[in-house]
Amino acid sequence: MSAVNNTKFQFSLFLLSGIPGQEDVHLWIAIPFCFIYVISTVGNSVILFIIKTDPSLHEPMYIFLSMLALTDLGLSTSTIKTILGIYLFNSREISLDACFAQLFFIHSLTLLESSVLLLMAFDRFVAIRDPLRYASILTLPRIAKMGLVCVLRAMALTFPLPFLLKRHRYCRTNVLSYSYCLHQDVMILACTDITVNNIYGLFIAILTFGLDSLIIFLSYMKILKTVLSFASSLESLRALNTCVSHICAVLLFYTPVIGLPVIHRFGKDSSHLLQVLLGYVYLLAPPLINPIVYSVKSKHLRARIVRAFVK
Repeated sequence: MSAVNNTKFQFSLFLLSGIPGQEDVHLWIAIPFCFIYVISTVGNSVILFIIKTDPSLHEPMYIFLSMLALTDLGLSTSTIKTILGIYLFNSREISLDACFAQLFFIHSLTLLESSVLLLMAFDRFVAIRDPLRYASILTLPRIAKMGLVCVLRAMALTFPLPFLLKRHRYCRTNVLSYSYCLHQDVMILACTDITVNNIYGLFIAILTFGLDSLIIFLSYMKILKTVLSFASSLESLRALNTCVSHICAVLLFYTPVIGLPVIHRFGKDSSHLLQVLLGYVYLLAPPLINPIVYSVKSKHLRARIVRAFVK
């Protein structure tokens, strides 16, 4: 629909967008998305199954990994329906309520993933800095409480977003930039004042992604300081090797999470194709790559997976 100047007009639905200029090959584009979703689902499900069924993996490190796998499963599932709907069936329409519900789940799960990565950094910090007290510090009840706090934080901070968006009138255009709904993408379509949305969105970003990434960075500074104090270089390398998977997961998650809002707010002249591709990386890359990285880097997990499928 074209822009409408009548501010009393209210759109009843939004139109999602695929990759610009590639409408003729949508069916072919759907194929890699299907593969990504299947591999993500199978990979994270296998990790959850192996950790659940193998008592030797009921350790803090693998419990946190199972939290990450659950979050990744939810994240990919909450977006794949609308993505494949566009590329397979050219189904672009989404109601306002469905859009607000989807962005609630996407943002909640994204905040939760940030929290889980923070917990995993704390796990590595304790394991390297104070290995003798590792089991007594990260007990199962304490891990459960930490996980519950992370879930409540993510839901509490995201809960106001649909209501803040619902109070606006959308009368300029109803075409979204992505194949799914994001708060920052929806709010710029409002024809009423979005100052509160801007401030609250910035508040959430600072309180979660900003704070979490800062604490993770400080944790690794402490870890590096501890590792450099080891007498044996072989021992230092072994300690650092246990952090490689987590570092990869952190970089894979925070790079697009920080880059996408920056482009939205300050890079209005940047390529729209770049924004779209970064948006797909933001939601689809972590669920796809995290199980692969952890399966490759963790000897114990890799051995259990091989044993489960070779029997």
